[in-house]
Amino acid sequence: MTTVAVLHHALGRTTGVTAFAGTLAADGHTVVVPDLFDGRTFTEVADGVAYADALGPEAVAAGFDAAVPAGTDPLVVVGFSLGVLGAQRIAQTRPGVAGAVLCHSCIPAAWFGAWPATVPVRVHACAADPFFTGDGDDAAARELVAAVPGAMLHLYPGAGHLFAEPGTPDHVPAAAALLERRVRAFVAAVSGRS
Repeated sequence: MTTVAVLHHALGRTTGVTAFAGTLAADGHTVVVPDLFDGRTFTEVADGVAYADALGPEAVAAGFDAAVPAGTDPLVVVGFSLGVLGAQRIAQTRPGVAGAVLCHSCIPAAWFGAWPATVPVRVHACAADPFFTGDGDDAAARELVAAVPGAMLHLYPGAGHLFAEPGTPDHVPAAAALLERRVRAFVAAVSGRS
């Protein structure tokens, strides 16, 4: 049995995040969806980012890390935008991680040390997302993919940041559906269910 931790974006633990987690649970995985915002959700990314900024990036990463149960091998972490901070910290510092999925964001691996060569990683983003291309995430993702054997960067058409989140202006249904299929296949593969 694989445990999958789904870490939310700056809008909080939305119905879109929990629905995505539900598809992984329907595949037979144990899924945890920590709520770093204690029930708060936001309709504007800027408001969620301001709330997260007040916490600070280290507190966000540590908060997600603390919320994901230890000793759940194998563990796959899936981070959406803000949740990538926690996903990368967990993938890079915790033993027993079977894989990592970084959606909408990627930070330089050096934040948490070297990326473990034994942890496969997939990065997903829109090719023209101004947050991904303008904040250095694209460069960090390309560097990560070049350094980690078998790593992949999946770029989707468009400029939406949270393209997988229904109900937002960024939502791109076809890209969201493809992302979901790719993540489900990746989780199945790293958990030995392929």
